[in-house]
Amino acid sequence: MNKESRLQEAYLSRLEKQRRKIMAARILLALAFFLLWETAADRGWIDSFFFSSPSRLGRLFLSMWRDGSLFLHVGITLTETLVSFALVVVIGLAVSLLLWLSDSVFQVLEPYLVILNSLPKSALAPLLIVWLGANSRTIIVAGMSVAIFGTILNLYTGFTETSREKIRLIYTLHGTKKDALTKVVLPSTVPMIISIMKVNIGLCLVGVVIGEFIGARNGLGYLIIYGSQVFQLDLVILSILILCLMAMLLYGGVTAAEKLYHRRQHA
Repeated sequence: MNKESRLQEAYLSRLEKQRRKIMAARILLALAFFLLWETAADRGWIDSFFFSSPSRLGRLFLSMWRDGSLFLHVGITLTETLVSFALVVVIGLAVSLLLWLSDSVFQVLEPYLVILNSLPKSALAPLLIVWLGANSRTIIVAGMSVAIFGTILNLYTGFTETSREKIRLIYTLHGTKKDALTKVVLPSTVPMIISIMKVNIGLCLVGVVIGEFIGARNGLGYLIIYGSQVFQLDLVILSILILCLMAMLLYGGVTAAEKLYHRRQHA
């Protein structure tokens, strides 16, 4: 093994040790938080009726696990989030490509896209319930509404910022706009598309929960509203914690896809 290989191996070893230290610190921080929370509730520093405690949440979690209600509500929210996310990716990419192919159309639509992207989506949710009814389709649309307009704007901006020299070279070699799209624009913007997806998966979850707040009879958003109405705050806090965990897992899934893409690019 030459000197360069040894140095590279030592560098990778240091990176792995650093990664393990960071992960251990994160776990210890979470454990310390839950231990402090449990201690504060047990000793009366905080009112466990309002703030609950890890032990109470654990008992509620096991109860919902046994009767199957946990799987029902988590499954519904997860399914609606994934469907809305998939539709945002497909529709956002398709519309952005169409706008890139016709710049004049984008110039006409740009102010409307900006307005729709800036509009508070919680204001749209009651109208969606009235227009489409209180069903999963409405909640999926609510999830899409949070991310779709920003996705179109960001993707279009990324497409237009692609290397103009490479596109000019395609046209110099008598290529068409389709050739520029398939050989330059799309390949060079894949990392940006994945980065936008990492943001969108969380936004779609937020939109779905907003929809469930207003017009659902199942799902984690419904549990939060129901628990607050009947003062079952353990249910509210448990649902919020599950949403946090779900957001982490969804983000981690997209990040794993990004790493897989980079590994294949360098293979």
